[in-house]
Amino acid sequence: MYGCRFFLEVYVYAIVESGGRQYRAEEGNTFSVEKLPYQVGDQVELNNVLLIAAGDSFQVGQPTVAGAAVKATVVEQYRGKKILVWKYHAKLRYRRRRGHRQDYTRLRVDTIVAG
Repeated sequence: MYGCRFFLEVYVYAIVESGGRQYRAEEGNTFSVEKLPYQVGDQVELNNVLLIAAGDSFQVGQPTVAGAAVKATVVEQYRGKKILVWKYHAKLRYRRRRGHRQDYTRLRVDTIVAG
């Protein structure tokens, strides 16, 4: 496009592990993890950082990036949508219906500290 200037700002994100799952953490964004034992408003530091990307450069951990951390704030503790667990055996009169709701913690990323 003529006459327009595009300013590229450095895009920083990290891949963190919590509860055996991996999440993409970007500064200012929120994401939900399995329940952590913290109250709303508490600061949380996630040290299992697997990757940090800043623009075109990457730091890949083996297995984690040394000295890296993601500092986040607990926004809310909530329960997920109910799922139904249905067991059935044909011709045996066996039917079981049970519900389950998983507990989650929503985190807002404050800063990403590179190692």
